[in-house]
Amino acid sequence: MPHSVSPEDPASPDQGAIVEEARTDNVETQDSEGTAVADNMGPIGDSQTSEDPDMTMADAGAIEEKITVKVETATEVKLEDLFADMDSDEEFPSSTGQDIKISSSPEAPASPVHIGHTSNSSDPEVMRSFYQRLFPWRYLFQWLNHSPTPSTDFGHREFAFTLQNDAYLRYQSFPTHDLLRKDVLRLMPSRFEIGPVYSTNPRDRKTLRKSTAFKPIAKELCFDIDLTDYDDIRTCCDKANICNKCWQFITMAIKVIDVALRDDFGFKHIMWVYSGRRGAHAWVCDKKARQMDDHKRRALAGYLEVIKGGAQGGKRVNIKRPLHPHVARSLDILKSHFQTDILHDQDPWETDEKFDRLLQLLPDKSLNEALRKKWNSAPGRASTAKWTDIDALAKSGMSKSLDAKALLDAKQDIVLEYTYPRLDIEVSKHLNHLLKSPFVVHPGTGRVCVPINTNHCEDFDPLSVPTVTDLLREIDEWTTPEEEKDGKAIQDWEKTSLKPYVEYFRSFVLGIMKDEKEVKVKREREENGDVMEF
Repeated sequence: MPHSVSPEDPASPDQGAIVEEARTDNVETQDSEGTAVADNMGPIGDSQTSEDPDMTMADAGAIEEKITVKVETATEVKLEDLFADMDSDEEFPSSTGQDIKISSSPEAPASPVHIGHTSNSSDPEVMRSFYQRLFPWRYLFQWLNHSPTPSTDFGHREFAFTLQNDAYLRYQSFPTHDLLRKDVLRLMPSRFEIGPVYSTNPRDRKTLRKSTAFKPIAKELCFDIDLTDYDDIRTCCDKANICNKCWQFITMAIKVIDVALRDDFGFKHIMWVYSGRRGAHAWVCDKKARQMDDHKRRALAGYLEVIKGGAQGGKRVNIKRPLHPHVARSLDILKSHFQTDILHDQDPWETDEKFDRLLQLLPDKSLNEALRKKWNSAPGRASTAKWTDIDALAKSGMSKSLDAKALLDAKQDIVLEYTYPRLDIEVSKHLNHLLKSPFVVHPGTGRVCVPINTNHCEDFDPLSVPTVTDLLREIDEWTTPEEEKDGKAIQDWEKTSLKPYVEYFRSFVLGIMKDEKEVKVKREREENGDVMEF
């Protein structure tokens, strides 16, 4: 199954059955909506305990309106208190001052989950332990909700589950992350995707009189980069295989796209996430990005698209001169990578067949013939030397018709063709696209889809990203340091190599909530006329 799923084309050759209605043999269903039964939900907005501890998603939907009303009428949250309790073990910070009470997540098993040599990520108990003990549910909720208090930003968000039998459940939604967590633990999907926020609860879409009333209204702007799109130029690996050499294509892409989004469009909250095997996803989370319609998304994606056409489609870079500032800046970022990561590490033109591709991209026939003759006489000549040969022969005067500027332009285009990001542009064009959630486990590699710190993206090693079995083994082997024995309880993810990734994610989420809170306070002051007059 691909990294991302579009509602227009949700299937792929290896995906298996896709179901909108949860009519699968191993899925407990309610009505025909595919919504899961959430159990042991505690009281919400009510100080009295419910007589029935088991609560269906239909019941949850019925109380959603109550939740929204409570949020609107609740007391004001102080900005300085909003993040004061982030390290607590409660599901929501106690300083929110809200009436809403959310049931605590089920306690993690008291005994360690012992991981043996035969354990792997496809083991249901391994995955259950991961989702129960290590997945950062609260931070995922706050990231998508943009606030510690439940709202429609999360409650009207679509989630899609890929089950172990390859059934695909669409239009799942949850008032709180606690219910999402319980459903994941019950259904044990191999992974789940995140979709848009809809105009109404996705579970209620078939009860609407007009189908047009159900439409996506917000979603993060996303980008998807996959190393299989570089198979025509990477020489170290192909298909699903990767190594640290070809991962540099992803590093280059992150550098170029990230700076363009920040400098050219003013976006601030951009999170890059390792796909778990051979790629990376970008989530642009600024409010103005989330509210972009399809037309704006297509325009922005087109702005960033430089590489066009297939591997056999001839010249893939055709840009106008003088260079657009974005392209000129990208060349400046990529030129050092071209020398080291492309010419040296990939050696793309070592063989006759491969250097023929290079000659096709040069503009002068006489120069091409001279280069071909030279390279044929020295089989296996390194790509670094062949690149130098171009200028050496051009300056020798062997071609009377050589246009120096055309040659320079052609060399710039070659650098871009071998280094510029190759985007799966369809992922970015549509508001209603679904994309794999951060921190899920890739079913093929067992690796966790962790965020990438863009300040140190060159240090990111996909092959050292922890697997789910690594993490559970680290919990088993954990011993509390002496200096922490009398301190507060240590959460399980803090005992593992997942800790720096969760901490980075938490910091990212705090930044979003802080900015959204400040904007909300400013807007309320303006609406109330609470502005200083001079």
